[in-house]
Amino acid sequence: MVDPPIKRVLISVTDKTGVVPFARTLIQEFGAEIVSTGGTARALEEAGISVRPIDNLTGFPEMMDGRIKTLHPRVHGGLLARRDNAAHLDAAAEHGIGMIDMVVVNLYAFEATVARQGVSYEEAIENIDIGGPSMLRSAAKNHAFVTVLTSPASYEEILEEMRTNGGATTLATRKRLALEAFWLTSAYDHAIYSWLNREVSSWEGEAPFQRHKRLYLNKVSELRYGENPHQQAAFYRLASEASGDEKPVPEYQLANAQQLQGKELSYNNYLDLDAAWNAVREFEAPTCAIVKHLNPCGLASNADLVTAYQSAHAVDTVSAYGGVMAFNRPVTGAVIEAIYANGQFFEGIVAPGFEPAALELLAQKKSARILQTGGANPPGGHLDFRSIEGGLLALSADSVTEDPSAFTVPTKRSPTPDELEALLFAWKACKSVKSNAIVIAKDNVTIGLGAGQPNRVHSARIAAEQAGDSATGAVAASDAFMPFADSLEVLIAAGVTAVIQPGGSIRDNEVIATADAADIALVFTGRRHFRH
Repeated sequence: MVDPPIKRVLISVTDKTGVVPFARTLIQEFGAEIVSTGGTARALEEAGISVRPIDNLTGFPEMMDGRIKTLHPRVHGGLLARRDNAAHLDAAAEHGIGMIDMVVVNLYAFEATVARQGVSYEEAIENIDIGGPSMLRSAAKNHAFVTVLTSPASYEEILEEMRTNGGATTLATRKRLALEAFWLTSAYDHAIYSWLNREVSSWEGEAPFQRHKRLYLNKVSELRYGENPHQQAAFYRLASEASGDEKPVPEYQLANAQQLQGKELSYNNYLDLDAAWNAVREFEAPTCAIVKHLNPCGLASNADLVTAYQSAHAVDTVSAYGGVMAFNRPVTGAVIEAIYANGQFFEGIVAPGFEPAALELLAQKKSARILQTGGANPPGGHLDFRSIEGGLLALSADSVTEDPSAFTVPTKRSPTPDELEALLFAWKACKSVKSNAIVIAKDNVTIGLGAGQPNRVHSARIAAEQAGDSATGAVAASDAFMPFADSLEVLIAAGVTAVIQPGGSIRDNEVIATADAADIALVFTGRRHFRH
C-alpha cells in the first residue's frame, strides 16, 4: 500500500495551541488545502492563513447554533472512502465528494464545563461535542488512508515524518494515531455518561456509585519488580476521562509529586509513602510519620518540626531504620541534620516542599527518594480502589471528620481537658494503623502501637509492651469497639488513664464497668476507622 500524500486537512480544534504554525507549515511546505470550522477558521484567518470554510466544502450552511456543520456526506464520505476501492471512488466522484487526508480535531471541553461552579444542565448539554467525535471515528476507522490528530503534542512529529516520507505519514503512525483517537472518543463518551449518571442519580435518589465505572490510567513507569522480585509491576496515574491527560485537580496528590532526587521508586516504596502521606495529612500541627510495612512505627506532632521528627523516631528506632517518612510541612535543613545525627537510614521522604538547605544536605544521599507534593490536600474526599480476583472494590476514602462535641462519655469519670486533647491525637493516629489497631499516646506522640493482629487483646499487649513505663498517665485509642473487657484490662494495667473507641459492642456494659472500677475515662466516638 502506498502512503497517500496529505493534500486536504480538516482542522476543528478547541485547544488552539500550535495550530497556526502547524497549518501554515502544511500549506507552505506541502501545498495542503485547509478546511476549517467556526472559531478555528477565524483564528487561522486572523493569522493570515488561507482557509476554506466548512460550508463551502459541504454546500450547506452551519445551523442550529453550530449543532449541524460537519455531519455531512461531503465530510464523512471524504474521510471514509477507501482509496483502493474503485466503487468508493466512483461514488465519491458522482456526488462531488473530495478526499480528506488528515483530520485535526480535539473536543469541546466538556469536563471543564461541568466542573465549573454553578454550570447549568442546559449549558452542559450544549457542550457535548457530536461532530468532533464523529469525524475522529470516521478518520480513525479509515486509518489505512487518513491521518487523525487529537493533540497539539503530535504536530511537530507528524511534520517531521511528512518531510521524510514524501508528504505522507506512515501506516504504522496512522495506526497509532487511530488508537489514540478511539481512546479519546471512548473516554469522552464516558465522561458524559458519568456526568449524566450523577444528574439522574440526584433526581432519583440513587447511591453515589455508578452502575458502570471506568478507570482511565496512564502508565508513568515500569517498576523493577513488584512486592517481591519475581512479580512484575508498573505505576499508573489516574487520567482525566475526557482528555487522557493527568487530572489537574485535586493538586498535591502523591501520584503527582515531583521526585527531586533518588533512585526510582519501588512498588513497596509507593505503598509505604502513601501510608505515611495519608497519616500526616490528618493533623493540623506540624507532624512527622515514619512508616515501615504500611504501619507508622512512630508518629508525632509538635509546633517544632524537628521535635516532631525526633519524637517520632524515638518511638521505635529499630523499625524506623529503612523506613520512609512524611511531613505535613516543608522540610528544613535542621530536620535533615537531625535525621543524619540519628544515623537513620531511610528509603524516602515525602513532604509539601524542601528548603534549599535541606536539599543541599539530602544531596549527600543520592539514592534517597525525595518527593515534593507542593502542598497537602485535606484527608479523604476521593474514592479508594482495591482489587480482588476478577473484580474491584471502591469506597470513599477514610478520614477523621467526627465532631468531638458529639462524642459521649459513658463512664463516671470524664476525661480532663489535657486527656481529651491527647485522646484526639491518638484517635487520628489510630486511623492510620492496620486493624486491629491499638495506639497508646502521650504528649502528641505515639509511644505504643499494636497493629494488624487477628484479635484486639494481642494488639493491646504489643502496644503496652512497646510503651513500657511511659504508658503511665498516657491515653489509648482503639480503631473499633472492644468486644470484651480484656483489651481494656491490659491498657489499665499498663497505666493508661483514658481510652477513646467507637463503642457499640454488645458487651459495652462490661467494658464500662471495668473502666469505672479503675477510675479511668472512656470516650465513645460512634464511628470506627478500620484499616484492613
